[in-house]
Amino acid sequence: MALYEHVFLARQDLAQAQVDALAEAATKIVEDNKGKVLKTETWGLRSLAYRIAKNRKAHYVMIEIDAPAGVVAELERQTQINEDVIRYMTVKVDELEQGPTVMMRKGQDRERGRGRRDRDDAGGNTGFGGE
Repeated sequence: MALYEHVFLARQDLAQAQVDALAEAATKIVEDNKGKVLKTETWGLRSLAYRIAKNRKAHYVMIEIDAPAGVVAELERQTQINEDVIRYMTVKVDELEQGPTVMMRKGQDRERGRGRRDRDDAGGNTGFGGE
């Protein structure tokens, strides 16, 4: 079986419980077709780079899957039919990331006060020549 990361964006007007139900439905599709869901992460309500179907924001959900290719085809077919999902993408990966993904770690860095600005100031090197 192959490893996949499936990310979908749900409409901004959905409640968190409805977004969780979408993730559970995707999990059920995978498991009913002899695949395994290894991890599910909800990245929360985030702003979009541009409007999609009159939405300025969307709920982001990422699911890590270990399944044959036919399962992914069925998952994408069901996702495409669902009106609550405005975009989705499935990527085949060689190996899955251990621990939380970058999107989850990004929020933890802010909580600890270790944002990008703090790291840049500490190094003193701005990356521009002439100094």
